[in-house]
Amino acid sequence: MLGSWSVLAADSPGAHLLYTQASLAAVFPAWDPLNNAILIDPPSTEVATAAAAELDRIYANAGVSSWALWVPSRRRDLDEPDTVAVVHGMTRDTTTLVMTLELSDGMPAHPGVVATTVAVANDAGDVPIARDALPEPDPRSAVNGWALVENGTAVAGAWTYRAGRDVGVYAVGTAPRWRQRGLARMLMQHVLADAYHQGARTASLQSTRMGEPLYRSLGFQPAGRYEEWVPAQNKQAEPVECRGRDAA
Repeated sequence: MLGSWSVLAADSPGAHLLYTQASLAAVFPAWDPLNNAILIDPPSTEVATAAAAELDRIYANAGVSSWALWVPSRRRDLDEPDTVAVVHGMTRDTTTLVMTLELSDGMPAHPGVVATTVAVANDAGDVPIARDALPEPDPRSAVNGWALVENGTAVAGAWTYRAGRDVGVYAVGTAPRWRQRGLARMLMQHVLADAYHQGARTASLQSTRMGEPLYRSLGFQPAGRYEEWVPAQNKQAEPVECRGRDAA
């Protein structure tokens, strides 16, 4: 995940990754969903609150008002109690489950899945896009965008980043009218098959509650979770990130 943020920062105006004493922050002034900071120190109310205050200044100085603090946890169930009960100045938002899979040959590829840019793949998970409007992927980029095309329209999207023998899968989503048709499964099967043939042997992702049944059915198992907090004055109606997707 950190590797993908670093690659994406190179092409996003003003974006950068920044280590603080207790966290690592991804600062993306031009791309709100990627404004996330991961707590590095062992989580506690005191550590998380101090980190949040420092991060609030960092994001404000970059002109960013919408961001999230991720508190890592070893807990593997979305319904277990929070690791940190209170982060002063922050409001509890969503929880994402970190899930991993050992890849093997034989995952089916699907001819309807095409490579494109990350930005367009991200959009296709929310709004259908005409196939003819899909740009070609940047062959220099280490981050790959994917869109699933049905009847001439891209209606689902995701992006991936391979670091060594692991592929990270991000922002899996299906446009609302096309959900509950198994399209997210087809998309996932294709990107995992491609990753295996490119040399990946494990896959990792973050799942919302909506996406968990799909990922478990593909063989993913929970390895931990992130408990996400947002500034109290900027509480979102829905989570921001490549978080809040997983609409199958």
